[in-house]
Amino acid sequence: MVLEALTGTGLAASAGLNAYIPLMSVGLLTRYTDVITLPDEWQWLENPWVLGILAVLLTVEFVADKIPAVDHVNDVLQTVVRPTSGGLVFGASTSAQTATVTDPAAFFSDNQWVPVVVGIMIALAIHGMKATVRAGVNAMTAGFGAPVISTAEDIASVSLSLAAILLPLLVLVFLVGFVLLFWWTLRRRRMRKEAKLAA
Repeated sequence: MVLEALTGTGLAASAGLNAYIPLMSVGLLTRYTDVITLPDEWQWLENPWVLGILAVLLTVEFVADKIPAVDHVNDVLQTVVRPTSGGLVFGASTSAQTATVTDPAAFFSDNQWVPVVVGIMIALAIHGMKATVRAGVNAMTAGFGAPVISTAEDIASVSLSLAAILLPLLVLVFLVGFVLLFWWTLRRRRMRKEAKLAA
């Protein structure tokens, strides 16, 4: 049950950074490998049309998130999309068989809506932290840091998605890192405000 929870948590957290990377990861790994096997009700994720649509949406988000003024608008729009993605990917992954999860029926077997709600909450929390960190970076760099931080978020999302499926225990390391980065950003913002007030 712990590995199932870590897999779902990692994929939902990844969706909080980028809505489409974890969905694409699950879909592609299901379609082209034996690493993950989705149950019948989630096999639509490996459909070529769904994967194509996800690829287009991923491309749009990838570009929009790197443009300083557009990234804020994108974050506002993604406040609905990322938690939805997190709920979907948590629900799919906790009922899937992966390289580390061999008995998915034992986890959330009676209440199929529970993992979706949990995934929504996890993705929303990570999205909120991401938006806060992004606002701090944009303020400190006059927007020039947006492409750099966005690329780092994309890399973290891919890494977290793969870790959640292949090595779920690494999800804990990622989550601790997110919390520490969030705390550091808030601390820096507070120090900057105090310095401005003192000046």
